[in-house]
Formats: sequence, structure tokens, C-alpha cells
Amino acid sequence: MYYKRLHKMIERFAAKKFASELAMLKSVLKDLIDEAETPITGGRVWQLRTKEKAYQLKYQYGQMGKIENHFLIHIIDYPIFDKFITHRAILANETNIVLRQKGIFQYAAAGVGSKITIDNKPYFEYLIALNSSELNNEFRETLNIIATVLTSKLKELRTSKSHLQIKEDLDKALLIQKRIIPEHEFHFHDYDLYGVTIPAETLGGDFFDYLEIGEDKSKLGIALGDAASKGVAAAAEAMYISGAVRMAMTFEIKINTFMKKLNRLVHKIFGDDKFTSMFYGELSKDKHGLFLYSNAGHNPPIFLSTDGTVTFLNPTGMVLGPAPDMGYHVDNINFRPGDLLVLYSDGVTESTDENDEQFGDKRLLEIIKKHSSKSPKEIAIRIIDAVVRFTAKGTYNDDKTIVVIKKKSENV
Repeated sequence: MYYKRLHKMIERFAAKKFASELAMLKSVLKDLIDEAETPITGGRVWQLRTKEKAYQLKYQYGQMGKIENHFLIHIIDYPIFDKFITHRAILANETNIVLRQKGIFQYAAAGVGSKITIDNKPYFEYLIALNSSELNNEFRETLNIIATVLTSKLKELRTSKSHLQIKEDLDKALLIQKRIIPEHEFHFHDYDLYGVTIPAETLGGDFFDYLEIGEDKSKLGIALGDAASKGVAAAAEAMYISGAVRMAMTFEIKINTFMKKLNRLVHKIFGDDKFTSMFYGELSKDKHGLFLYSNAGHNPPIFLSTDGTVTFLNPTGMVLGPAPDMGYHVDNINFRPGDLLVLYSDGVTESTDENDEQFGDKRLLEIIKKHSSKSPKEIAIRIIDAVVRFTAKGTYNDDKTIVVIKKKSENV
């Protein structure tokens, strides 16, 4: 959940209009230091200078001794630069004498933008370096996400197509996307399901799917994902991952193995500037209502038992893409007759009203409890209706996807 909030925050910082790429990086760095939950004390933006074969200081902000403007560090004099070739984000001890004199002894840094080859080695266009009192692997993962989002925003700024071409691409993509989204209603054994997705734009980055597994169709996979970008790029990523999930299920592999392979595939295909959150679970004809699931950094689905107990199915691993070696463990719940599970994307809870107030988890849970006796279709429609009404004049709108699963009551 933290990664998702961080992504939204960086997206918000970078959504303004800027005169240049560098202006965007400077502004985002300043806003990040001022507002981030993580205690970031200062940071710097470095830009690669190919002619000089060096990184030049372009911006500095925070609690540190000020470095001379346009200060250069040559690649040949700073072997740490080579670490970015294989690791986007690193933790390191400062070795440059000038920087140490300014009170910089440890830092976390990450590469941003495209890679430029110098002496047969690829170096990032920009480096973002941060100082914090909490320099650890979790902080490095945080910086990885920051760099991922910023790289994506840079690519968006550079993408330019004619209006006609965009319209043609959108029409084609929309047809494809409609074909891969399943029918809303689905019935499996003694479970009823209903899913719906409403894109914020013509195309959306949300997807969901029902996947019948095995020749005897003894299991049903349910996937709900959210590609963390916008428009055509998000839709392309969502469609690819949805297709990969369908293909993988034909091999009936274990969930943890499937998630690990999918994570590596997302990293390989989309590089290190894209990521996707996804929840995947499997229903079976098990008499105890066993439901196995794995959650890759997605909003925790809400499981409401008939006795009123609420359980949140929290992440069992980080988002898909940035960390190709990440493992995912599998957890489980048991459905009893009348129990229901609500899967949703963050566009449901994070969309805002005219006062910039989010719809939030609390409102969502209240609606689920109030209408828990109704069918999955009725529950999903009630949620969508409430969110659309709440955000009618809102300041932030995102794709909204909901899947409701309910085990039939014994008296049905």
C-alpha cells in the first residue's frame, strides 16, 4: 500500500506543467523532501554530461552543506557510477572528498530516464540522490519506485503523436480491451461473482478476469490488477499481463511460482519504469470453502463474514515489475455460506470530491456492510454508484474496478 501511495504522490507532483524535464525533476525532488512520510533530509539531481564523461550537479535541496553549482564528478574517478548499470537504485558510502566536506557521508541514489552509452557502458541520463536517517533496503526500494515513476513521466513528456494517429490507436486498443474483459456475472460451484471496470479515460489500466482451471474446471482463478500509469501505456500493460495470466493458468502451476514468474516477465517486458499491482486468488470445490490467494502490492480486498467479522487480505509481496527476484507467499481464507469478498482497485477509494477528500476505505466498508445481504451484482452497483456520486466534482479520478464474490447461503 505504501508503494501505491508513493506512486500517487509522485504522479501528483509531476502532473504540473514544466518548462523542461530538469524543471520537473527539481520540483518533484523539492516537493518529495517537503512532504514525504519517509524522513528525507536532503537531495540532489545530477545530469549526465556525455562530452565531459561526467555527472554535473543541477540542483540541491535540504539540510546539507551547499555544493558549488555545476560541480562535476567524472565517471572514471567514481567507480560507484558503474553500479547503476546493474542496479537502478543503490545505497552507498560517499567517497568524494568535496561531498564529504559538505556533510554527505551516506546516500541512496537511483537512475532516472534513458541510458546513454559512454565507453561501451550504459549510464542513466539523470541520478537522484537522497539523504535520510533511515538508509536501508526498504528506503532503497522506495527510491526505486520514485525513479520508476519519474522515468515514466519523462517518457510521457517525450512522446508526441498526431491527433489522428492517437485517435486511431485508441479505437483499436479499445476494441481489444473490450474483448479481454470477461462478462460481468459468473457462477462457479456454489459461488456467485460480479465484476465491473470503469476507465477514467477512454482506455484504462485496470483489468480483471475469471479463469477456469483444469480440464474438469475444478478451480476458478480470479485476477484483478492495476497498471500504474495512464492511458494507452497503462492499457497496453494491462492487456499484456491479463493475457499472460490466462496463458499461465493453462499450465496449472502453483500460485507462488506463477506470481514469481509473472513478476520477472513484467520486469523483462516493460523494463524498470513500469509496475503493476495485482491480486490473484483461487476458488475450488473444497467443502470448507478454501480460497488461496497472493497479493502483489494491491489494495487489500475486504472479506466480510456473516458474523460481521472483517478481514483485509493484505499484500503478500511487492508490486510486479521493479524487483525481478522478489518472492510471493500464498495465504488463505475460508468461505462459509453467505460470506463475501470484495476486490477493488485504488480508483474506488482514492478518487476525490471537490474538497480533495478521498472516498476512502471507511465509506467502502460501510456500503459493503449495509448491502451484504444482496447479490454480488447489487453490491458492486451500489459501490460504483456511491463512488461516482461522491467524485462527480472531484479533483482526482482514476480507473475503478470491483469484483464481488459471494458464497451462496445454504438455504438457497
